[in-house]
Amino acid sequence: MPTYALARLIVTRPGPELFDYLRQIDATLAPFGGRYLVHGVPVERLEGDWPPGDLILLAFPNRAAAHGWYASPAYQAIKPLRTASAEGDVIFVEGVAAGHRGADLLAYLDPPPSVPR
Repeated sequence: MPTYALARLIVTRPGPELFDYLRQIDATLAPFGGRYLVHGVPVERLEGDWPPGDLILLAFPNRAAAHGWYASPAYQAIKPLRTASAEGDVIFVEGVAAGHRGADLLAYLDPPPSVPR
């Protein structure tokens, strides 16, 4: 399944470290099939109390590729440039198969409700 790296970051100290990080990150993604889907755009809050920050969404072909990228020496070498400049959250989440339907989630509930398909 595709796996996504989702980050919500607040730039706290813009400067040369962040610029260096942005110049170098693409080369760390390529060997793992990583690509940007969303990069640093403001969000439009429709409900709830969404925390401030810019969103970054990266796509990887699978969870192993996502973990490989994050643990890679190339990414670990530039990660301090980001953490010196921004703070926030980074998570991995696995995608769903093509044709997934909302009711498919019911199979994972305990006890599963009786739902016609």
